[in-house]
Amino acid sequence: MHDRETLQESLLKRNRQVPRYTSYPTAPHFSEAVTGSTVAGWLEALDSDADLSLYFHIPFCRKMCWYCGCNTKATKRYSPVDRYLDYLFKEIEMVSGRLSGDQTVRHIHFGGGSPSMLKPTDFERLMATIRSHFSLAKDAEIAIELDPREITEAKVAAYALAGVTRASLGVQDFHEDVQVAINRRQPFHVIYDAVNLLKAYGIKSINMDLLYGLPHQTEDLLKENVDFASALGADRISLFGYAHVPWMKKHMRLIDEGTLPDGPARLKQFDAAKHHLEHRGYVAVGLDHFVLPRDSMAKALEAGTLKRNFQGYTTDAASTLIGFGASAISSLPQGYAQNTPATHSYFAMLDAGDLPTAKGKAISDDDRIRRQIIEHLMCYFELDLISFCEENGVDIGLFDEAIERLQGLKGEGLVSLNQGMIRIPREAQQAVRLVCAAFDSYLTDSPKRHAQVA
Repeated sequence: MHDRETLQESLLKRNRQVPRYTSYPTAPHFSEAVTGSTVAGWLEALDSDADLSLYFHIPFCRKMCWYCGCNTKATKRYSPVDRYLDYLFKEIEMVSGRLSGDQTVRHIHFGGGSPSMLKPTDFERLMATIRSHFSLAKDAEIAIELDPREITEAKVAAYALAGVTRASLGVQDFHEDVQVAINRRQPFHVIYDAVNLLKAYGIKSINMDLLYGLPHQTEDLLKENVDFASALGADRISLFGYAHVPWMKKHMRLIDEGTLPDGPARLKQFDAAKHHLEHRGYVAVGLDHFVLPRDSMAKALEAGTLKRNFQGYTTDAASTLIGFGASAISSLPQGYAQNTPATHSYFAMLDAGDLPTAKGKAISDDDRIRRQIIEHLMCYFELDLISFCEENGVDIGLFDEAIERLQGLKGEGLVSLNQGMIRIPREAQQAVRLVCAAFDSYLTDSPKRHAQVA
């Protein structure tokens, strides 16, 4: 047996950078072998009765937050957004034209960047365009990521009229000194007013994103963040670790690295926030989501139907996710496809009559099997490998190398292996990505492509 302190020490020794596993194979293994023509064929081959999930990327913000790892650009002018929307409409028309038209949309997610950059009339226009090109289920979930500083009553009214059911607020931290250090100052009353507006217009499902590992944060401040989010009535709280990758995102160099917590401090912050969330009545879902017991995600966890996609943990069981906009990623039965991240290339490809695909990955039967294993581990922290192989008609010998890779983690108590049962201990669940990496047949030593474990 290993005590909690020993497990934490072992985790820190292995605090290397591995994928977040929101997909498998992961994005660094996408290539230009998948083109717009490839994706067009994939879309045309979709079953008419397939359920769809749609993602729309709005790559604009008023001001760049220094912690941000998203594909976005800061602009105070609206004209770039206006132009981008014209091309987004063009892509919607082009993609929908490749489908039979009988597929049903069950989920829509607007991300960014800041979708709240859109004027109310433009958001209404975007939703009307979506509805005119796709068949939406009556109970479709429509979620939007919002910057609390951008929210106005006119915008919230537009969201409500367009059928938005869930809002995700980018809070990160409630404390002014932390906010200043990451260039995202938003007083408590701004977030408070945003929540009240949303609820007043019937949008009562509220997510809040919180980060740990930011400048000046302490365990006590993380607990206060949980208290504030809970008091505001968030039914879902995401608790993500800040990934400091200034070699990839130059604006992160503006953060004073001397104010960032080290590995042990980050682990303690996460544990403090996690335990406080559970004390507040939230159910831990996967690695970084916490939801109230009545939430559909808690019910999916209990029912064994929880999923994981590019937005993180989800109840979305659609077989196909189609991404629209610069850098958006699609997940289709045949594989993954990512749009070009540069808006000028995005415009040029659409002007040429091509789907704006930059790269992707056709997936093999082996990929599908390993994806199931990785997704299940990420959701439930355990897997009966023998039963899994029997149910899927797979020779368990296929995973001999993975099991061998796990032996080191087993010796340190970060995973248990018992008659085919793989289990990550509750005290070191952040080791789950290390366990998943053992099943990743593509992973090589390219640490700077991924976020660290703790």
